[in-house]
Amino acid sequence: MKKYIVLCAGLCLAMSFTGCKSSESAYKKAYEKAQAAQQQNQAPVQQTEVPVVTPVQTVPSNQTQVVDNLDNVSVRQERVAVVNGSGLKNYSVVVGSFSVIANAEGLQQRLKNAGYDAQIVKNEERGMYRVVASTFDSKAEAAASRNNISGGQFNPNGDAWLLYYTR
Repeated sequence: MKKYIVLCAGLCLAMSFTGCKSSESAYKKAYEKAQAAQQQNQAPVQQTEVPVVTPVQTVPSNQTQVVDNLDNVSVRQERVAVVNGSGLKNYSVVVGSFSVIANAEGLQQRLKNAGYDAQIVKNEERGMYRVVASTFDSKAEAAASRNNISGGQFNPNGDAWLLYYTR
């Protein structure tokens, strides 16, 4: 008998909680009413955009300055020592950097087989061996050589860069 009383009390509680549930439509009506009141309080604001026009300045063609794109080539400046090679000029094309000299020697041999005068230099500050494919006196020549080498044939990333040799 006690079990039936507890069971009936539980059913009564369950029914009373479910009966108090508010309907979704009441919430929807309250939301729509609030939206309508908000729209009435806000007057529509007309915004006009004013186009910004900069004046065109004409310059005669004889006064136009042409900037050589080679000047925009980034160059790293490092203090390096030649480990294996004939010596560096001012600008060099670096195609690989390694912490292990055996890896640098492997790339140097591949470059020599392809006809480059490859060299290995070491940056003591970073502990890296740099493999130089070619070296030049002018930045323009070095940039042109870098553009020819940067196909990824010697470096999987294809990111050859210029080194300015600091003595």
